[in-house]
Amino acid sequence: MAHPSAVPLAELMSHEILVLGATGKTGRRVVRTLEESGAKVRPASRTSAVRFDWSEESTWHPALHGVTAAYVIAPPDPAAATPFVHLAQAEGVRLVLLSGRGLDEIPDQFFQGMLAAERAVRATDLPWTILRANNFNQNFSEDVWEAEVRAGRLSLPVDDTPEPFVDVQDIAEVAALALLSSGDHDGRTYNLTGPEAITFTAALNKISPTAELVKLTPAEYRELLLSHGVPEHEADELNAMFEGMRQGLLATPTDDVPRLLGRPATSFDTYVATTWR
Repeated sequence: MAHPSAVPLAELMSHEILVLGATGKTGRRVVRTLEESGAKVRPASRTSAVRFDWSEESTWHPALHGVTAAYVIAPPDPAAATPFVHLAQAEGVRLVLLSGRGLDEIPDQFFQGMLAAERAVRATDLPWTILRANNFNQNFSEDVWEAEVRAGRLSLPVDDTPEPFVDVQDIAEVAALALLSSGDHDGRTYNLTGPEAITFTAALNKISPTAELVKLTPAEYRELLLSHGVPEHEADELNAMFEGMRQGLLATPTDDVPRLLGRPATSFDTYVATTWR
């Protein structure tokens, strides 16, 4: 693993870094990566010792108070973005925001939380870095598609347009780099992808040659999501994301991960070998 910072250890320990969503796919890896670098970390989530809940504004200031930087996942409610950033500005907190790739091309009525968070961050005087990521490798093995993949049948509204799936550990190491930065990454937006684009069929076959990919229409996918209790607006946002993917908006790999970390981005084959074998 590439060391994310050249900041002296004494300086690292004199500052505390807030990690929101600390029990989630990216957050827990950001916590681990920062701790391995010697940084002092304040993990926060709805179930952590330091509690943070986007729906309870009273939890925001206690989490932010006294930290020098924060890893933030865009809130689901767009109305939360600006007041949270204003609190961060009052505390002088560097912000590293995880967002989604392709937002510029997706219609404005979708992914309002991510769009509002990016706009609020860009409007602040604070140092900030935005990380725009493709679909995660770990979506196949953690939460999102895991149950279906393990059952041998994944149903999605995809075609044969490839996707450069990004590994969550790569995201965590880039986030740590920006959080520990002395300014090199201020005002930057990075697009984080894997090293190559592969189709969903190829990805699923690498995990299990017997697994079946069922290609749904957008209408079929929406009905499937609604039948599982997904709110209508979330179902529409997910369909918008997959529409952008089918149009090839997210299909081209970038060199941001290897350029920032000084090593190749983690391949899907490596992910499969370490997770599914």
